[in-house]
Amino acid sequence: MTGNYTRSITRQHRTAFVLLLDSSGSMSEQVLFDGREVSKACAVAEAANRFLFELTERARRDDGIRDYYDIAVLSYHGDSVESLLSTDGGFISISELASRPAPDSVWSREHVLPDGRPTILTSTTPRRIEPRAEGRTPMYEAMLEARDLLRAWCADPANADSFPPVVINITDGEFSDCDEHEITDIARQIRSLATSDGNVLLLNIHIASGEDRPVIFPSPGEIADAGRNARIMADCSSRMPEAFEALIGQYRGPGARPPYIGMSLNAPANEILNIINIGSISANITT
Repeated sequence: MTGNYTRSITRQHRTAFVLLLDSSGSMSEQVLFDGREVSKACAVAEAANRFLFELTERARRDDGIRDYYDIAVLSYHGDSVESLLSTDGGFISISELASRPAPDSVWSREHVLPDGRPTILTSTTPRRIEPRAEGRTPMYEAMLEARDLLRAWCADPANADSFPPVVINITDGEFSDCDEHEITDIARQIRSLATSDGNVLLLNIHIASGEDRPVIFPSPGEIADAGRNARIMADCSSRMPEAFEALIGQYRGPGARPPYIGMSLNAPANEILNIINIGSISANITT
């Protein structure tokens, strides 16, 4: 990995986000999310909707929505990959996303006040992504489309000096359309794309329905003895740049030591948005 990952995001130097959402049949399994039992598909759709809303709000200024971000959301299921925001399968700008009407989605979560009392916070966000759970898991095809999107984005001279794009793959299972070598190779191709500020970052978020101990932004030693799927996911994921280490260390707590791998294993559903926000730290440095 090369680059400083310090470029401020402006309208002249925007960045890009690609969300890859596993919509296969196993996403119908139930998980606990914000104190509610919902399907994994619902948890992922809600986390994606909240993240898109946060990007919109971070781009909001007195003169309107500034085009700091290009966005693509790809859903993969069965034998197909579906673009959820663009009819031509490409990126849309954050201002275009904000201009589109969408039904409201009301969600709530428990919050502990400074004095220790619990309270319920309720928020409303546009519902742009709907839950889906069917068929197999064509993860390779989804990454292939993400690679092609980002190859064109990075080759555009207007993006040459931008903060590099971030790919966030949210899944709960194994890929069904390739073998281990093919998935790690296409992930390597995505990570090899770059701007002058650094290589594309690829994060893999595995959500779990069981009670297995979660491993979030692990160091290499923490997955050395993990299972085959964890090792494959680690091989596919980016090593997080130094610019992210302080925030990751704060999130993980005492004892965490870099370098960190851009992945989570057995992540509780309610942690999805936290992981996405940390992995997209670039969204916080707009000017």
